[in-house]
Amino acid sequence: MAPVRKAITATGPGKALARRFVAGDTLDEAVRAARTLNTEGFLVSLDLLGEEVHDAATARAAVDRYVECLDRIAAEGLDANISVKPTHLGLAVDPALAAESIDRLASRAREVGTTVTIDMEDSRYTEGTVAMYEEAQKSHGNLGLAIQACMKRTPADLDRLIPLGGHIRLCKGAYLEPPEVALTTRKQVSVAYAAGLRKLMTSPEVKPAIATHDDELIELALDLAKERSEPYEFQMLYGVRPLLRQVQGEFDEFVVVG
Repeated sequence: MAPVRKAITATGPGKALARRFVAGDTLDEAVRAARTLNTEGFLVSLDLLGEEVHDAATARAAVDRYVECLDRIAAEGLDANISVKPTHLGLAVDPALAAESIDRLASRAREVGTTVTIDMEDSRYTEGTVAMYEEAQKSHGNLGLAIQACMKRTPADLDRLIPLGGHIRLCKGAYLEPPEVALTTRKQVSVAYAAGLRKLMTSPEVKPAIATHDDELIELALDLAKERSEPYEFQMLYGVRPLLRQVQGEFDEFVVVG
């Protein structure tokens, strides 16, 4: 089993906090950690390390491992879900293979009573990932998608995706992209993130996941949250303790795991 990475998200409408870190080298280690975190009121998202496989057999093996994760979630009664990279499921090999992979995972996740979040990779795969999410969400209704604020196409993508429901993780973007497709300055990206955040937080049909360490954007999210009754969540990288304490001050029922 590849190392398992998890995003831990505090449960509760509009008051969730997430962080990512490598949990261990085996699923058993991740399950033990997940069980402990569940007792502390946290939801665990299991994410196998790996991306851009180049043959169908490797992609199907990755899907099998994710199904094993879902089976363990069910067997252990964990409050957990999974997060996947599309190229880990075969998008770089054949879009039909990736779609088949997502269908299988979404079906099993629905049986378990949980969700699947599709991570976003570099711009070569953006349209294929968005299209795959659209079809799977229409069919299954239990998916989420990561969207990168730095991409020039993101405002149109949000208009396209929000009516489908599900959950949208808004991040700034971590890939080095050409200026033809992406914003190139921190200021531009922050402005774009704020615009996307406003759109998501004022859209009741979708659950926003706010994935940023930017203090100003977190403050904006908290301001927007005052007018929102529907669920939303914060997602942050593991180890950003000063920022977590700041957010905890706003919501004193938050548990900061560190």
